[in-house]
Amino acid sequence: MVKLGYLGPVGTYSEEAAQSYAQWQQQQGVCLCLVPMITIAGCLEALAVGELDLALVPSENSVEGSVNITLDSLWRLDTLHIQYAFIRPIVHAFIAQSTDFAQIQAVYSHPQALGQCQRWLQAHLPHARQCPVTSTAEGLQYVAQSDRVGAIASVRAAQLHQLPIVATEIQDIPDNCTRFWVVSRQQGDGWPQPGDTHTSIAFSLKANAPGALLKVLQLFSDRQINLSRIESRPSKRALGDYLFFVDLEVNGRPDVVADCLLALKDATDVLKVFGSYQFLDLGE
Repeated sequence: MVKLGYLGPVGTYSEEAAQSYAQWQQQQGVCLCLVPMITIAGCLEALAVGELDLALVPSENSVEGSVNITLDSLWRLDTLHIQYAFIRPIVHAFIAQSTDFAQIQAVYSHPQALGQCQRWLQAHLPHARQCPVTSTAEGLQYVAQSDRVGAIASVRAAQLHQLPIVATEIQDIPDNCTRFWVVSRQQGDGWPQPGDTHTSIAFSLKANAPGALLKVLQLFSDRQINLSRIESRPSKRALGDYLFFVDLEVNGRPDVVADCLLALKDATDVLKVFGSYQFLDLGE
């Protein structure tokens, strides 16, 4: 049986995404065993050392942006490649044992979920402390212990823990959604093959000098390769030193993207190809 790790415990959005992916794989004749992990980094590290066969991790939210720990872990762990991507809607609920907001002293959830509900929290619970925890489902443990705290999680998580749902659809943006990546240990060089729609990479520059980034970006422009995402992250080596994370659109031209990757090897200090993949439509 193929072991798929995800950010647990049971009831997280990652578990819901993992269930959807497992159902799709079952239709392909592959049975997955879902393994809850304590952290995203721990999930990817377990995959890297062979304790898991696959990992499902969130990569980007439409409100809060990229999940930094996912990007940082992929850069740090050299043996991983993205296999697939898919997008799921994220609908948040406020869960508490009391409906009197004045009694609520703290709200627990994953930092991304707290960030996605800031307007609702300011409108209804401006006095409550916002307490980040490792997952949305973990916050429900605090709700079970006290009627003076609340949590932001999914309706399904509240039902699994048999806790009252006070409000639903509290996310700031109605169309809130998260992109998930299915990651495996390295298979090939990660360069695009026919059928792949995106390639994800990261690179560091040879020098922090005027025009250094422009020269790299010109390689994409010259080949008319569209970038669906580009952002910088601290390299953690020195203040002002950055890594650049980029998603390329293959658009049916894998050979052109492969040629660009060859050119990037010469133009960058370190180039890492996280994988080429297609987006799955798993429904809701």
